[in-house]
Amino acid sequence: MATAEVKKDDDGFISSVDVVDLTDKLSGADLAEKETKAKQSELVVSNYEVMVTLADQQADPNSPLFSIKTFEELGLTPELLKGIYAMGFQKPSKIQERALPLLLSDPPRNMIGQSQSGTGKTAAFVLTMLSRVDPEKKAPQAICLAPVRELARQIMSVVQTMGQFTNVTTAYAIPEVEHGGKIDQHIIVGTPGKLQDLIRKKVIDTKDIKVFVLDEADNMLDQQGLGDQTLRVKNLMPRGVQVLLFSATFPEQVRKFASKFSPNSNEIALKKEELSVEGIKQFYLDCKTEKDKFDVLVRLYELLTIGQSIIFCKKRDTADQIAARMVAEGHQVSSLHGAKDAKERDEVIDAFRDGKSKVLITTNVIARGIDILQVNMVVNYDMPLTQSDHKLDIETYLHRIGRTGRFGRKGISVNFVHDKFTWSLIEDIERELHVKLVQVPTVDVDEMDKVLRTALKAV
Repeated sequence: MATAEVKKDDDGFISSVDVVDLTDKLSGADLAEKETKAKQSELVVSNYEVMVTLADQQADPNSPLFSIKTFEELGLTPELLKGIYAMGFQKPSKIQERALPLLLSDPPRNMIGQSQSGTGKTAAFVLTMLSRVDPEKKAPQAICLAPVRELARQIMSVVQTMGQFTNVTTAYAIPEVEHGGKIDQHIIVGTPGKLQDLIRKKVIDTKDIKVFVLDEADNMLDQQGLGDQTLRVKNLMPRGVQVLLFSATFPEQVRKFASKFSPNSNEIALKKEELSVEGIKQFYLDCKTEKDKFDVLVRLYELLTIGQSIIFCKKRDTADQIAARMVAEGHQVSSLHGAKDAKERDEVIDAFRDGKSKVLITTNVIARGIDILQVNMVVNYDMPLTQSDHKLDIETYLHRIGRTGRFGRKGISVNFVHDKFTWSLIEDIERELHVKLVQVPTVDVDEMDKVLRTALKAV
């Protein structure tokens, strides 16, 4: 027999819940509040401490809340279990151990989930959507929204892979994907503006929606314009819909709004300093002037193609100009940003995902959530800044460097600095994340190559 032991912090809030086997306890085994360590999935490994805050009646210490060690414990259909194993999962990741019993419980409860990139969040909410669908009913029953089409397409691939042995149907709600008539597919994945438009045109009926998911929720709720669209969509959902918000970061001001957007939520979170991926070695290069940044990038080209690399720029024009100049010099690179048409964006990201292109120069359009396992190097050509006060955007920085080191792998990130202000941003990163970034010399090209090549070999 098992029960849950609740730990509270100094303010009386529940900080974590440990599962204790009373049979062992009565037989004299001293568990001392320790959890049984399960083997992690070979696909997803996460050793971070998962903090669980429970809502309402689930805070009862006598609640049968538990964390699962195998997917079989969830009571899933054989078809869904087969889909999970087809994806390469063997054991739940740490966040899945704690989140899935809460996500799949009845009656359904809202959740705000914050966890390191690459720890299995997508699989957790996709499994929730698939589990809630009644395949016999031809109507939309679950909606997942993402900030950009690239992430929506990636989520859809997970839905279709995990659900491949079920009769669950899917549809997109993203720009430039046309629909001949009313959408009656079970799961819809899209972006806020397009989904709102399809609901307004009565192409989508939301009356049977059971689950409403926001991926990269902090961005969805905080970004100018996107937040308004997301709120309007949420207001079109039926009462009692299960609202799930997931992201690797949740700034305090967004978290407060998230609590109103998804009321009475169970919460899973990590400390901010734990969100800086331990497997990513962080460097910075002094490029002397803004103009010199391009020359330094060209010198890095051979290193950029050892695996795959993403170069982040502030502006779309910058991404296109750098790409054009590098191609003119005989280097193979591609660029991606929101001003390109949908067909080109899809072709560029698919070629990069398939390994046909090695170096991608982009804006923040793929700073969040995109999983490409071969990426072992990220370059911040322009450091990410907040729109409001032009200071370091630490959340975007974390998301950007999180494009490497996916699923427990290692990677490196390189930040370009060129003046007093950008140098100060390195100090901000070190202070915020409690890490020490390594300076790499740029005057001596051989030494620069040696330092970074050695770091890449350790990846």
